[in-house]
Amino acid sequence: MPLMRGICWLIACLIFFAACQSESTSPADATATDLADALAQAIATAESLAATATAISAATEAAPTATPTITPTPDPFPETIVGSIYVAEQRFEGGWMFWLQPNSQIWVLTANDEGQNIWSVYDDTFVEGEAESDPQILPPESRFQPIRGFGKLWRENPEVRLATGWAMGAELGHTTRYEYHHGGFVNDANEYVPGPGYHQVKSLNGDIVVFIEDSRSWRIDN
Repeated sequence: MPLMRGICWLIACLIFFAACQSESTSPADATATDLADALAQAIATAESLAATATAISAATEAAPTATPTITPTPDPFPETIVGSIYVAEQRFEGGWMFWLQPNSQIWVLTANDEGQNIWSVYDDTFVEGEAESDPQILPPESRFQPIRGFGKLWRENPEVRLATGWAMGAELGHTTRYEYHHGGFVNDANEYVPGPGYHQVKSLNGDIVVFIEDSRSWRIDN
């Protein structure tokens, strides 16, 4: 290698220089120890140069093929929750009721006088063994009194009863698709800050009912 030939030439020059110094000076000024020191220094210098050159050469050869390792920053925003849940649903003259088994809640969908969709949430307080309906409440023809949890909420809450009116059919239970989409945002420190999101429940007739936490409203997506 050219580098090694250069190093050997450097060592030879240093030895020759040391020998010349020995011949041109008195024994008191140049001794065998001086020559040994000069040779050792020359070898050390050559080894240092060789090591540096080897390192530079290795770096130069590796540079064209080196690929930087990029570690992506994890996205702290939560993923959408998707699953199957059991629900019961019932249509009313002025609204809709859903019972969700996982949290045993009744979600009531109505609309106010301004046409705004209102989503109200109630705990299901019905207990097995309680009366499922009130025989003294007689619905008009082709209408129904809701039973069990829906019926108890409907009978005991005048606002719900007034807003929904009579049931238009029987309560129907089924397993369906459920989604929860998180709200909130990721701040400048790449931290997730929670906020209101929305739920999606697929109804028996295929409608996607969206429950919006921020406004406590609902809508239907087909």
